[in-house]
This record gives sequence, C-alpha cells and structure tokens, in this order.
Amino acid sequence: MKGWKPPLRAVAFAVVTIVTGISMGTTVAGPAKAPAWKMNASIIEACSCPMFCQCYFATKPAAHHGSGHTEEHFCKFNNAFKVNSGSYGDTNLAGAMFWVAGDLGGEFSKGEMDWAVLTFDPSVTEAQRKGISAILGQVYPVKWNSFTVANDSKMEWTANKDRAVAKLDGGKTAEVALVRFPGMTDDPIVIKNLRYWGVPRNEGFVLMPNEVEAYRAGSKPFEFKGTNGFMITFDISSADVKM
Repeated sequence: MKGWKPPLRAVAFAVVTIVTGISMGTTVAGPAKAPAWKMNASIIEACSCPMFCQCYFATKPAAHHGSGHTEEHFCKFNNAFKVNSGSYGDTNLAGAMFWVAGDLGGEFSKGEMDWAVLTFDPSVTEAQRKGISAILGQVYPVKWNSFTVANDSKMEWTANKDRAVAKLDGGKTAEVALVRFPGMTDDPIVIKNLRYWGVPRNEGFVLMPNEVEAYRAGSKPFEFKGTNGFMITFDISSADVKM
C-alpha cells in the first residue's frame, strides 16, 4: 500500500539487535557456533497506552498530556516472563522467571527504542541467563538507546483466566495486576493472527486491562492504572531465525 508505514512489531522483526550492557542475540565472528535453542514462554504484560496498545498498529505510541498544553508520546511497559519450556544448548530454561521494563520512546519507525532494564529472579542460573539474554535478542530484535541489567529481585508470577499478577520484590521494585475484560461469555477476549515482535508463533493476545502497572526503581520510575494489559504465550526457536 503506497505511503503505508509498517507498525512497530513489523519494524522490529527486520532490525538487527544492538544493545548496551548485555549481549542479546548478537553473532560473534569466529569459528564458534551458537547452540540450538528454543523457548515457549508466557508474559504478563502492561503498558501506558490505552487499551489496546496502538504500538501494534502504528509507529508511535499514544499521546499523553505533559506539562502545560504539551503532548508526549511514550509507551512505558512492564513485561513479566515465565518460561514454560525451552533450552539453550544443554541448558534447561523451564521455570525461569525474568522481567523487562522500559519505555519504547516517542517514535520508532526505524526500530529504535528508548530504554529497557532486564531483571532476573535470583533462582535463574548463570547458564540460563546466558541463554535467555541471547533469545531475548530475537524476541525483541530492535536497537535500544539504553539496555541494562539490574540487580536480581525476587519475582512473583501467578495467572488464571480471570486475573494475572506479577511483582518484583513484593511490588517495591515493580508490579503488574491485570483483570480479564468481560466478553460475551466467560471466556477471555483473544486477538489472534497478530505478530508479537520477532516471534513467529503465539497463542493470541488475551485482553486484560491493568489495575496497576508500575516500575518503581531507578531514575525513571512510572505508574499507571487502567491502561493496556494482556497475557500472551509465544514460541520461538533457533530454527526460526535467519542468520
């Protein structure tokens, strides 16, 4: 379509990952060959955009009122991961929990995002962290202006069809609480056939607006209530990635 610009997730799929502070999916020159890997994981996800996040259909987030009469565009998010099954070489990734929080920034038509922070639950081993970091580079194949790894924080993650809650350090560091939006039946409302970033397969976006989504650590804390939220389960493997 003439004049059409691909939305964030389409842009993300085509961009090589470049991050600061951690190697995520980059290829190192030399004879060493990256091990085979695969991941099936579920995410409790929320952001500052109204329901449903327009970043999946546009190249900039929703507008928010700033000081005075100004408008700011941003998508401040919390993504709480739980790995259902997976491996990186001989390392089993099942059960690992980690958290990615940040801000996509005001415009991302070139696949460049603002900042993100990765936090691991203390139970995640060094070998698992290496695998997860590599795989995240394929899940989110974009360029971050800043990507850092925070100190470990105890993570809680619980979900059913009606409610999903995730916390870091009991909510002191970060918190997301989602509630199922009522549909025509008791079943969740699910958006199908929509790409999630760089992953080739997902089970659909289960729509669950947030009661709260907050990141309370570092120099850029934020908190929103009643904005976008969903759960999603995705699947990706090294066989899906074109090197």
